[in-house]
Amino acid sequence: MATKEQEIAVSQDLGELSSEWLLEAYRTMVTSRCTDDREISLKRQNKTFFQISGAGHEAVQVAMADHLRPGYDWFYAYYRDRSLVLSFGQTPLDHFLGALGAEADPNSAGRQMPSHFADPELNLVTLSSPTGTQFLQAVGAAEGGHLISRIPELQGVIETFEEDEVVLVCSGEGATSEGEFWESLNTACILKLPVVFLIQDNGYAISVPVEVNTAGGSISKLVSGFPDLLVIECDGTDVLDSHQATGKAVRHCRLRRGPALVHCHTTRPYSHSMSDDQRIYRSAAEREEEAAKDPIPRTRNLLIERGVATAEELDRLGEEIEAAVAAAAIEATGQPQPDPDTALLHLYSEDVDPTSESFDTEASPEVGDDRPVTMVDLLNACLRDEMERDPRIVLYGQDVADVSREAALDEVKGKGGVFKVTHGLQRRFGSHRVFNSPLAEASIVGRAIGMAQRGLRPVVEIQFFDYIWPAFMQIRNELATIRFRSHGKFFAPVVIRVPYGGYLRGGGPYHSQTGETAFTHTPGLRVVLPSSAADANGLLRTAIRCEDPVIFLEHKHLYRQIHNKSPYPGKDFMIPFGKANRVREGADLTVVTCGALVKRSLDAAKMAAEQHGIECDVIDLRSLSPLDMDTIADSVKKTNKVLITHEDSLSWGLGSEIAARIADELFPWLDGPVRRVASLDTWVAYAPSLEDAILPQPSDVLEAILDLANF
Repeated sequence: MATKEQEIAVSQDLGELSSEWLLEAYRTMVTSRCTDDREISLKRQNKTFFQISGAGHEAVQVAMADHLRPGYDWFYAYYRDRSLVLSFGQTPLDHFLGALGAEADPNSAGRQMPSHFADPELNLVTLSSPTGTQFLQAVGAAEGGHLISRIPELQGVIETFEEDEVVLVCSGEGATSEGEFWESLNTACILKLPVVFLIQDNGYAISVPVEVNTAGGSISKLVSGFPDLLVIECDGTDVLDSHQATGKAVRHCRLRRGPALVHCHTTRPYSHSMSDDQRIYRSAAEREEEAAKDPIPRTRNLLIERGVATAEELDRLGEEIEAAVAAAAIEATGQPQPDPDTALLHLYSEDVDPTSESFDTEASPEVGDDRPVTMVDLLNACLRDEMERDPRIVLYGQDVADVSREAALDEVKGKGGVFKVTHGLQRRFGSHRVFNSPLAEASIVGRAIGMAQRGLRPVVEIQFFDYIWPAFMQIRNELATIRFRSHGKFFAPVVIRVPYGGYLRGGGPYHSQTGETAFTHTPGLRVVLPSSAADANGLLRTAIRCEDPVIFLEHKHLYRQIHNKSPYPGKDFMIPFGKANRVREGADLTVVTCGALVKRSLDAAKMAAEQHGIECDVIDLRSLSPLDMDTIADSVKKTNKVLITHEDSLSWGLGSEIAARIADELFPWLDGPVRRVASLDTWVAYAPSLEDAILPQPSDVLEAILDLANF
């Protein structure tokens, strides 16, 4: 509940606009337009490579900026928000450096297209090109603040939090067709989060008009049924109407009454970008009608009518701005592009290396109770230990809490995940640190990215690997790129736990999937796949303590197996990424494997030894990205023959990459072809007879060992 002082403070935001503010707002608007025009000129001179403008959107952006506090509130902008970020303190020089791809570009150091704004000092989070992905991250940032205010252990640990902060997220009307927009509204309204959605409706998503994108042609009408969502429609080309509307929206959020959506109608006097020509799909009459609504001449006329400035004074101001912008463009054109040697910089953390010895305590576990327990037990123990160690860790996903209705905790055992990995953790750490989410995988990951920007350390669960694909946009284009695209200014240490794989008897096509190469093929991600309880405990601890995003694959078939049980190894037991484990010694043939194929390969190797006298060196990869090629090479140089076994389909699988690397790097030591055993190139079927035929069995591995040994 807002205090009386907060009520008074926010009400002042809606007062009469001063002449000084109107003139400064106009200055920013003209600066923004001049910057657009100069960028267009640079592009036509082939000095830049892309241009997208904020023309037509200037009035509502300077109006919104007046109610917000850079470095206090949080911002998820989009590529037309030039006037907004200029209002916050960025300069035309900053934007020209971005357009030129200069090393000195403060937004991305030449890694992103122009108008992809970022500034950690302003809380202006790096934005990406996909439309609508920012909505979920903005909600996650607001949710992060919500959690920080409610977890006592975080007071003083995370300092970037204010009791009445607001999160602004901006987009055009076209992006409201994305499912992530609706998922974000759902969570924002469930939690009554202080998120202002600024939807800048210029009538077109590139060439597609609003009535084709939006049912009924009005997004504000469509969202009117969301509870606690304040919906305001305004003329985004009128600075006065815009100021009033945006002020009401920000006030609604500052007073913690729920989220707000401002649907402002703007114009788009220029084409979508310089890669587009709107004359081929918009009539001349339509373009002329829109030109009459241009916010620059409208605001100029307002200043003259109010006596703020004369036409001559505004002409001189325009000339002054144009000269300053031109000078900034000239200054930027002399700046060098990034050194090619920096191409791999900030792909992963430059400060915390999870492949280093500091993450290797495997040789010295602190075993108290030597009773072996299951992978589920040791995963749960790791999560418990890490949550006790670090109050920033929050754990959520579908069904991961014991209950959602806390009153039932005293009388029920609690869910704790479909496989019970998180059982008891909500009861131990409370509902602000362990909670359920809506059934929306993109939302789970997108919100985690936003929370990570606030200093939290989200560990999220996607219930089955088979259903991770709605989140793939957030994982590949957002989570994996955030450090790289911001040149290290932003990062997101998110751990995504995923039950994975088949051998379930009855799993069928949608509870048996593999496909880890979709993630190992994504730069910026760490991908691990433990096969034993101890490895799961140590690798998960490494995943949580490192600074990189991690896809943590938990094989469902291995959760409660007897053969891979281990004693509890202690609170600081860690296994570094990129360190394979030789699980059987042999000199005749190397078997490289992972996941559920480790046990099947060991069984085959045992039969090969006992029945045929063939001794296999069996290597459990454990970490898929990074890959331990040193251990593989050491073994291949000893045995001179290598077989790769994995559960995913044979074609395009992990074995293909490993085989290619062996061929490239170890060819002189090979005495036979590099062979692979994997699943058939199809989906896993429900019937056990089909499942057994599709998935690789110990007999398949043994046959391949014998064939290769006899080559």
